[in-house]
Amino acid sequence: MLKYESVADDIRKKIATGEYGPNDQLPTTPELCDLYDVSKITIKKAMDELVQQGLIARRRGSGTYVKRVPQPEAQSPSGWDMSSQMAGFCADHPGVKVTSDVHEFSVVRPKPEVAGLLGMDPDEFTYYVCRARLIDDVPQVIEYTFMPIKLIPDLRERNVESTIYGYIEGDLGLKIGSAHRTLRAVLPNKSEVGWLDVTPTTPLLEVEQVGYLDDGVPFEYSIARHARGFEFHSVSTH
Repeated sequence: MLKYESVADDIRKKIATGEYGPNDQLPTTPELCDLYDVSKITIKKAMDELVQQGLIARRRGSGTYVKRVPQPEAQSPSGWDMSSQMAGFCADHPGVKVTSDVHEFSVVRPKPEVAGLLGMDPDEFTYYVCRARLIDDVPQVIEYTFMPIKLIPDLRERNVESTIYGYIEGDLGLKIGSAHRTLRAVLPNKSEVGWLDVTPTTPLLEVEQVGYLDDGVPFEYSIARHARGFEFHSVSTH
């Protein structure tokens, strides 16, 4: 086993046993160098491997953190979300007309727990998007999304009306990587009854998601409530 693989394996074990818990900050690179008696290059390669495996996330100017573990319904067989690609709602529905009803598009200061998941300082701002996604004019899902402005600059309403992920990858040149998702069943609120054209007793599939770029930086916190056309093994938004 190569040195970086040995380091990555040891950190994986510490995450699995809870020594490093969800949202815990890992030691700095110099501290890890001293701990494992290896070079900075070795630590970087080990961290890169853990990022690719979806176990840790880098937060700019803050450090490296253990990702929050999703609920069992949203996990891969190994217990971790190992998804390497998030195609998005439009890409997952080729050959049909996909449209959006935008109910709100604004700039907000998110709640502390959302800011924490996004690796933001308390005084930073996000976009807030509330929109319904429709297929052939039939509403499928309502999305509530927060994205850091400093990471996703100059987002416009035309992007929100079409595909946000397309703007992120096509216009900004960023690469979307993995997501941690938690699934649960909920009932619609009063607004969602109208937006999704359902009854107050219609069960919805709620997907709470933290999305990460391929370098492990969180770029999105969202809650999507699906009324129809969903499957538990494949749920896409945006």
